[in-house]
Amino acid sequence: MRRPAFRDLLLLSALLLSFQISIPRVASAENRVALVIGQSAYRAVPALPNAASDGKHMVELLGSAGFDVTAAPDLSQNDMRQAISDFAAKVAEKGPDTVALVFYAGHGLQIDGENYLVPVDVDPKREADIPLQAVRLNDLMNTLGALPTRMRIFMLDACRNNPFPALNQTAGHGLAIVNTKAGAPGSFISFSTSPGAEAEDGNGEDSPYTTAVLSVAKEPNLPIEEAFKRVRVAVNQATDGRQIPWESSSLTSDFKFFGDTGSGQTTAAPKPATAARTAADWRRDLGGKEPKAAYELVIADDSVPAYEAFAALFAQSSYTPRVRSLLERRKEMLAWEVAVATNTAASFDAFLSSYARSDLAVTARKMQIRVINRTLAANALAPTNIALGPTCPCPTAPMQPLLKKVEPTPPTKRVDTTPPKRKKPRYSDDDVDEGGPSGPAPGVVFEGGFGGIGGWGGGMRGGGMGGGGYGRR
Repeated sequence: MRRPAFRDLLLLSALLLSFQISIPRVASAENRVALVIGQSAYRAVPALPNAASDGKHMVELLGSAGFDVTAAPDLSQNDMRQAISDFAAKVAEKGPDTVALVFYAGHGLQIDGENYLVPVDVDPKREADIPLQAVRLNDLMNTLGALPTRMRIFMLDACRNNPFPALNQTAGHGLAIVNTKAGAPGSFISFSTSPGAEAEDGNGEDSPYTTAVLSVAKEPNLPIEEAFKRVRVAVNQATDGRQIPWESSSLTSDFKFFGDTGSGQTTAAPKPATAARTAADWRRDLGGKEPKAAYELVIADDSVPAYEAFAALFAQSSYTPRVRSLLERRKEMLAWEVAVATNTAASFDAFLSSYARSDLAVTARKMQIRVINRTLAANALAPTNIALGPTCPCPTAPMQPLLKKVEPTPPTKRVDTTPPKRKKPRYSDDDVDEGGPSGPAPGVVFEGGFGGIGGWGGGMRGGGMGGGGYGRR
């Protein structure tokens, strides 16, 4: 009697063990893959020691968060392109239920409104060298955006000062603004500082941005958008207001680096759309708060309405000059985003009329001239319509297309097969002897012009008819 009971006990234990094993598998059913690039050993400019440390610590964080991480430090241009290609193949192999994350630490440049990640082997002598030697951020984003994935996350600690002397007078500061809502949905991008601003390396082992990410991301059950609001506040405090991270999101589901136990899980349910808060909403929310608490709230949001509300409510606060500076820069970068997205001479002229002294003014003028030249070239190559017939505004029958093929109508005498009655020629031999009729002498050929109706040629050689076109000498 004991053997069946023992057997049942073993069976129950096996079932419980199987259930326990299946729990983490369900939690990790989502595929997570990451590419971590740390660019430290630059060859033509001083090295970035923190970038190597940033990359190493991010590999450890993401690995513990359930990511299959590929570490790729100190990449040349060819190596960087190959690493991105290999990573894209890995993402495609994992299937549509995949979260793809790219972390980049190193130099980044803005040229003509385009952002570039800088390989360690670049050595530009002029601005035109960057598109040839660096890697466009849009190429990376478009490559992953074309794949069937659940989510794409980009974290860029790439806004450090421009180290290349040849580009100091032409390249824009920091990186250009990127709006993920203009691309494929399901993207999240975080910059270590605001568009057009520069990030700091810091005095520690890691940059202020990476230090904040390593701390905040470990908090359990924290949605990614809320996590990076806290990262923004932490970096702002660590740099005494000099640096404020920025992000753009088109996510349709929530993402958490960590759950209650172990790695987090993406919630696939669509996120409800939330209306953006106005300045009036912010004035109501900030009313009655201490300036420091209100300041942290508007820094976390990093929006024009939030900054406007703070400046109106706390005009005498020590934080207000900093907030006003952030407000003006935010407006400027939004205007720049519109100018680049519209990409017309008028859009750049509108930007320059408001921000003629901006650090982006040189780039704006150059891009404006480029658009004008492209328009002139296109107009020069456009076909010209030649008006035929009267040019007065009198009513006329619709004109036939210029290139419509008109079949020639043969003369009636060529169609009639009945032999004509013999008549005396209009010009007889006697006429010729007496000097012939008035008109061109024998052997003269007409040039140009059509000689008859329907395209029959008008050239005559020795008194014979030359059919079908222009006369030739």
